[in-house]
Amino acid sequence: MNGPTVEFTALCLVVFGVGALARRARRRARADGGEYPGREGWFDREALTAGIVRWTTTTNHRDVGLLYIAFGTFAAVWGGIDGMMMRTELLTPAADIWSESTYNALFTTHGLTMLFFFVTPVFFGIGNYFLPLLVDAEDMAFPRVNAIGFWLLPPALLLARAGLLSQVSGQFLGLLAPDALAEVVRFFQTIEAPGVGWTMYTPLSITVENPQVDLLLLGLHLSGIGTVLGAINFVVTIVYERGSSVEWETLDIFSWTMLTTSGIVIFAFPLLGSALVMLLLDRNFGTTFFTVDGGGPLLWQHLFWYFGHPEVYIIFLPATGLMSFILPKFSRRALFGFKYIVYSTLAIGVLSFGVWAHHMFATGIDPRVRASFMFVSIAIAVPSAIKVFNWLTTIWDGTVRLTAPMVLCVSSIGMFVVGGVTGVFLAAIPVDLLYHGTYYVVGHFHMILMGIIPLMMFAASYYWYPIVTGRLYDRELALFQSVLLVFGAVVTFGSLIVLGFMELPRRHAVYPEMFAPVQQVATIGAFLIGISVLLWLYNMVWSAWNGQPVRSADVWNLKETEQFTREWQWFEEQLERKYAIEPTEPEETRSAAATEPGEGTPQVLTDITSVTGAVRDNAAVAALGGLVGTLLLSGVLFPATIIGVFDLAAFADLSELVGLPRSIALGYGLFLAGGMTTWALLFVALASYLPGRVLVVRGLSYATIVSAGFLVAFYSGQSGLALVGYVVFTLVAHWLYGFGLAATIQAVSLRGVER
Repeated sequence: MNGPTVEFTALCLVVFGVGALARRARRRARADGGEYPGREGWFDREALTAGIVRWTTTTNHRDVGLLYIAFGTFAAVWGGIDGMMMRTELLTPAADIWSESTYNALFTTHGLTMLFFFVTPVFFGIGNYFLPLLVDAEDMAFPRVNAIGFWLLPPALLLARAGLLSQVSGQFLGLLAPDALAEVVRFFQTIEAPGVGWTMYTPLSITVENPQVDLLLLGLHLSGIGTVLGAINFVVTIVYERGSSVEWETLDIFSWTMLTTSGIVIFAFPLLGSALVMLLLDRNFGTTFFTVDGGGPLLWQHLFWYFGHPEVYIIFLPATGLMSFILPKFSRRALFGFKYIVYSTLAIGVLSFGVWAHHMFATGIDPRVRASFMFVSIAIAVPSAIKVFNWLTTIWDGTVRLTAPMVLCVSSIGMFVVGGVTGVFLAAIPVDLLYHGTYYVVGHFHMILMGIIPLMMFAASYYWYPIVTGRLYDRELALFQSVLLVFGAVVTFGSLIVLGFMELPRRHAVYPEMFAPVQQVATIGAFLIGISVLLWLYNMVWSAWNGQPVRSADVWNLKETEQFTREWQWFEEQLERKYAIEPTEPEETRSAAATEPGEGTPQVLTDITSVTGAVRDNAAVAALGGLVGTLLLSGVLFPATIIGVFDLAAFADLSELVGLPRSIALGYGLFLAGGMTTWALLFVALASYLPGRVLVVRGLSYATIVSAGFLVAFYSGQSGLALVGYVVFTLVAHWLYGFGLAATIQAVSLRGVER
């Protein structure tokens, strides 16, 4: 199949589909029977001209923020299509869908598009819109520079991705007039998507004869300039433009993370720009910065990764800031250990510049140098762990509301823990040498990148959507989309970690047939991610014109816990000024930092009635929770079976034990029934006596206890590393069972209380 044509067509379908949806949403009849003005026909020249002038000349921080977010979303769709095409190719062991050169090009453009044109622009967009509101500033410090910083990005993206546009143009002209336009077609065909890899390692990136590599380097350089301009603006705004009521000790956590991120950008991106210029000179003017007879190929790796690993934290820290900002709102409790989260953020900013060489452990650099970088790479996990423990402690004493943003927050913590722990192992030199070239690295990297960064973007879009649009989105669709996204991400990148344990080499379009089942599972998960993104786009676009109008600025009942922060106060003033919507006050309030017994603690535990008083209700809820938990548990047993630490024959032994025919299917059916009845009802009966104040924590405690019985009952003679793996997989599987069981009971109980 023709890869460039398929990619271009898919991108156009998404873009035009969103445009058509927006048009239909605008033309839909209003609730009062009227229509939205100025939308007659397919083309309104005056409205189009006015819109172009407004959006291309605006310097308002909120408008620039929306431009950043729209651009980043477009880049995410483009890069996401690259990723989906890669996963489609990996459905089969042979390269029989796209060619191997097309796969290499997709691998290159997917990474560069996501890192440079998706994540940073979206976070800068969120920062542009909300940071001045949070620090009580009128606008960004340099509004025109702010706008220039954004408008450097679209041409940068066009330069970086010109290969696709050139290939499609050449193919179209070749079909239109192959003889008359032969020279033009030949020109376009010489510029094709580069296949040098997103790290652009030399000497390949020097020797490859593809003009698009030069355009790519220029595009990345231009994007770096725009990013540095934005970072300087954030620093000056936070330091000098914040209101008189905002002191350093009262600065919100998202602003702290944006300040640290901007500092890293200012120090890291200029180095990348210098390295890109040197690579351009090597390619076009015969210099020897990265050639064997000059600085050497390893010099490029040192320069690239000196930028590259701080870049990981450039895109990671804003996500942690959003987590620390949003999570307390739906835990109805103040962020635990605020100062220590700030200190950990600053520590990450400093340590991020001392770990780059762990990407180069396999290059043969001095063992003493490797040892020092191993130490720092392990040490940088400590401030990240501080954040995780503070997030968990924030939930511990909170009254959790399982809205879409909260589901994304909790899921992000779990995925980040998995991604972070696998990263700690890779920081150890012996482990890295074994797994550096395998899918283990891909799974680790994406479990963090996909596990917390996009999830926090989605959480922020849901949390602040009423401020941006003045309307409410479809909350049920948002909750479904969030669960689908998390499930797809866990399936996809968990499968990649399993492939890494099986030592499948990465970066190849072809692979041995024995790995096909796991690759296919990963591809199914990737398509679930794609579907969830389309659902999010639909919800955002349709609800912008057809969502329920906001009638009160306190959309999330933040005033009840005194968490009605500055951006919501600004929104409340706008509603009152524009629509005469009077502010509302709750009947009772309490501080989010309350520690008195009964205040801020979940009521679900005390609301679970006794088994004898409501057998039917408790049994139904327990069965539903047991079903969810058992399915989650089964999802862990699948990879355990693949790597050989769990034997499915144990289920056949179970069916034989109760007098049924020896069958794996019958045994699993008994296992599922037990998870839905016996163990689930036992948890409901014993929940109030288990350790932990939050129901989910008690579910984890319960699962840890009952896992001992599973270890004994399903043991099939494993020894050595297989036994260790069996124990680890059993514990993780039962923790997921306990989480699914308790979270489902809590969600059903809360829904019953709300009704």
